[in-house]
Amino acid sequence: MSGSPWPEQTRGSAGQGSAGDGSAGQVERRWHYRRSLASRVTLLTTFAVGLSVAFLSVGVYVTARAQLQAQLDDDLRSRATKIAETTNIFDAIVAPTLYTVGASDVRIALAVIRDGQAYGVAKDGTTNTEIVGRPEAAVAQGKRSESMRTVRLSDGDRYRVIAVPSVSRGQAVVLARSLENQDAVLSRLGVVSLVFGLLGVLGAGAAGWGVARNGLRPVRRLTTSVETIARTEQLDALPVEGDDEVARLAAAFNEMLTALSASRDRQRQLVTDAGHELRTPLTSLRTNVDLLVQSDQDQIAIDPTARAELLEDIRAQTDELTTLIGDLTELARDEPLAPVLGVVDLSEIVDVSVARVRRRAPDKTFDVVTESWVVYGEAPSLERAVTNLLDNAAKWGPPGSQVTVRLEALGGIGRLTVDDQGPGIAEADRENVFDRFWRAEESRAMPGSGLGLSIVRQVVERHSGRVGAFTAPGGGARLVLELPGRHDA
Repeated sequence: MSGSPWPEQTRGSAGQGSAGDGSAGQVERRWHYRRSLASRVTLLTTFAVGLSVAFLSVGVYVTARAQLQAQLDDDLRSRATKIAETTNIFDAIVAPTLYTVGASDVRIALAVIRDGQAYGVAKDGTTNTEIVGRPEAAVAQGKRSESMRTVRLSDGDRYRVIAVPSVSRGQAVVLARSLENQDAVLSRLGVVSLVFGLLGVLGAGAAGWGVARNGLRPVRRLTTSVETIARTEQLDALPVEGDDEVARLAAAFNEMLTALSASRDRQRQLVTDAGHELRTPLTSLRTNVDLLVQSDQDQIAIDPTARAELLEDIRAQTDELTTLIGDLTELARDEPLAPVLGVVDLSEIVDVSVARVRRRAPDKTFDVVTESWVVYGEAPSLERAVTNLLDNAAKWGPPGSQVTVRLEALGGIGRLTVDDQGPGIAEADRENVFDRFWRAEESRAMPGSGLGLSIVRQVVERHSGRVGAFTAPGGGARLVLELPGRHDA
């Protein structure tokens, strides 16, 4: 009894679903979830490229401005230093000086300290030039070694001004160069950056739209196929191309379609088989009732024994209908887990079921040996499954035969084995005995609906277990039920 009748295989664990947190409705109300996926991809692409172009343009503009400013400052510093080395600066400021110093946009002056105040003296002798201020005075007084700044004159022009000490005490050489050319270059650079940035954003938007349109074409095809399936209810498999995310989604959807199709087929089969099974007892019940009604209407006396047999037949058929309806109700449950769960001792379930079946089959003896085995599940469903196994064994065993029941713990699995001394189950029929309404040829004349073992399999699978049919050592049938749990010492 310790060896497993099944071939070794990997056992799967039952997963548990998690309920939603109720935030889906709030998410759907967000504006970006009301837009199409293609428009969101286009907007995100355009925004990302536009932001990159903006950062790049600003970086280029700032770098170009700093570079031009540094070149201008170095040029002014070099020229001012050469002029400051002249002994008499105004004697040096003649026509050739402009060639030496630079272009005509360079203004030359002296910063002279008079009465503690700095004056700018040009070649023509004018004073108080706008390019001379406190920084240049500090250089002329020897407080600073150099002054470099940008000034804006009254006419609106901007100049870059540098002051270096002159060889003459109390004087400083001041050079001022117009920033008009530099501003013009930076202005053109800004316009070019803006134009090309806008063109880049437009191109990014077009590219994003093209990528979204072409990249989402499989999604649109999948959506169209799903809508067609929802409209026509034709559960045809979707074509799967490639191995990307969309292909995986289509494959997963095909698996769902397969499960849905199988569920729908099972429902149709259940309705068809239920109608067939219900028709026989209902027909017999109606016939018996019609006989009783007709005898009362026609005032025809019926033998008391025959009347008692009719009433007993009606009662038996009513019980059969009650059992069949209960079995159908149990099989119609499609939820993966029972609604009321708890810790259940399977040995107690076996004891209760054996006591019940003993009353139904007083001509059978039961050899029961159980170990304590605790599972997490629904006690009524497990009790019904165990009772069905025992009823099946008692039904097939001849009068005076014995039903052997063993419950043992094997690692993390509890195994319930039920052996009878009946004719056994043919090997070709072992895969079908747990199907709904299935009956072997030799059992069609016997009472029953053919749903008992089907209920056993459904209950066991809901509890992450398995059940199988084998041959008992004595030649009868052996039904084995295994459930995961723990041994309760």
